[in-house]
Amino acid sequence: MYRGPVASSPGVEPKSKPQISDSLLDLVGNTPLVRLGRVGADLSCDLVAKLEMFNPGGSVKDRPAIAMIDDAERKGLLKPGGTIVEPTSGNTGVGLAIVAAHRGYKCVFVMSDKMSDEKVALLRAYGAEVVVCPTAVPPEHPDSYYSVADRLTNEIPGAFRPNQYYNDANPAEHERSTGPEVWDQTAGRITHFVAGVGTGGTITGVARALKAKNPDIQVIGADPEGSVFSGGTGRPYLVEGVGEDFWPPTYDPALVDRTIMVSDAESFAAARRVTHEEGLLIGGSGGTAVHAALVVGAELGPEDLVVVLLPDSGRGYISKIFNEEWMMRFGFLRADGPVAGDVLAVKQSAHDGAAIPDLVLVTPDEPARHAFALMRDLGVSQVVVSVSKEPPLAAKEVSGTLTELQLMDKAFLDPSVLDRPAGEVMEPALPMVGIGEAVTDVVDHLDRAPGVLVLDGGHPIGVLTTHDVLGFLAARSPG
Repeated sequence: MYRGPVASSPGVEPKSKPQISDSLLDLVGNTPLVRLGRVGADLSCDLVAKLEMFNPGGSVKDRPAIAMIDDAERKGLLKPGGTIVEPTSGNTGVGLAIVAAHRGYKCVFVMSDKMSDEKVALLRAYGAEVVVCPTAVPPEHPDSYYSVADRLTNEIPGAFRPNQYYNDANPAEHERSTGPEVWDQTAGRITHFVAGVGTGGTITGVARALKAKNPDIQVIGADPEGSVFSGGTGRPYLVEGVGEDFWPPTYDPALVDRTIMVSDAESFAAARRVTHEEGLLIGGSGGTAVHAALVVGAELGPEDLVVVLLPDSGRGYISKIFNEEWMMRFGFLRADGPVAGDVLAVKQSAHDGAAIPDLVLVTPDEPARHAFALMRDLGVSQVVVSVSKEPPLAAKEVSGTLTELQLMDKAFLDPSVLDRPAGEVMEPALPMVGIGEAVTDVVDHLDRAPGVLVLDGGHPIGVLTTHDVLGFLAARSPG
């Protein structure tokens, strides 16, 4: 609380009253708009960004975090000294952790294993406990981060789960604050609003506010490839904090005029472009939204004003999308000189016309005998075990590997092995290399493994062995 004026030099009168907030929570909201003049230089319309990283916790999630805790306190659902439990991609956790620090609550956050190390470390820095769960399981699985959060809420005395996916205070806060801010800051000129869809709270709340002012405003959802909002089945993707594998009640699809599917590669390229060209460090989900905004903006004219919401900063993604090695490993960048993709191309040309797929897959529940039959019929020495065989395969869906030599050794000792599920007899997954990684890196992996799995934009597309590398080198030899 402000205790009075700060002493000033004798004879010098201050020009205004002190501008001191009582709490960090008072600084949430009223984030600025900035024109994306370089990224949007080729557009006829105006493209501006709502900078939610200017919130104290660094993201748009500060807004609903305060609103959900205020609502829980009013309803008596969260008592003094209680514990906040929430499954979160990181940003909601930070917002809740800030509120908890000010109001004396404990925090336990449940995260999926695809989240960056920085996000986990950040939540722990606020004193929160973090529980990490696997990504490649359905929501109803006992190890999913939704199920674990439910269990912890029931087990911890005095626990309260804000449940941002089901909490009406989430979209209500964006209807109260974010939407009116966008309207006022554009003086009502806005014609299109673009945002990523996760819980659906942001886009739903903002859409309600904007359409109440002007029903003709178009609301566009930006969604990762694989997420349900743009027609996917909820299969894994690499971009964080956006998209879902189910339909949250906090999302009202009737308010969204269009949904644009954006790949991981497009998301990361847009995030890096905004950072390099605008000096504005943004995360992958912000890149998802920017890519969608550019798709929309290319169709518009000078009378249109597109506002894209950038939910957070890129500081939580330094070890991933702004790390050249990580981007290379997942097949988003290309090294100089011969690379894994060149070896794969030579392999494919050598089998031109033959019925040999680039990737031979079995699911964990298929019998190992079927995997052996595939190896025999196709003339390959290994198959990839994956929870899905539907393209495009995600790296997280790869469970392991079955090799000809390994199966032979096990079947020699126990012939019944061939009738057991592949998931029970498989070996660990092959090392993964990006399509743009140097051939020397491929060779290094092959010194320790029977093959490598090649990724293109985060998607496994083929397997390389020592034989394939030798074939590549032979093809390049002038002799």
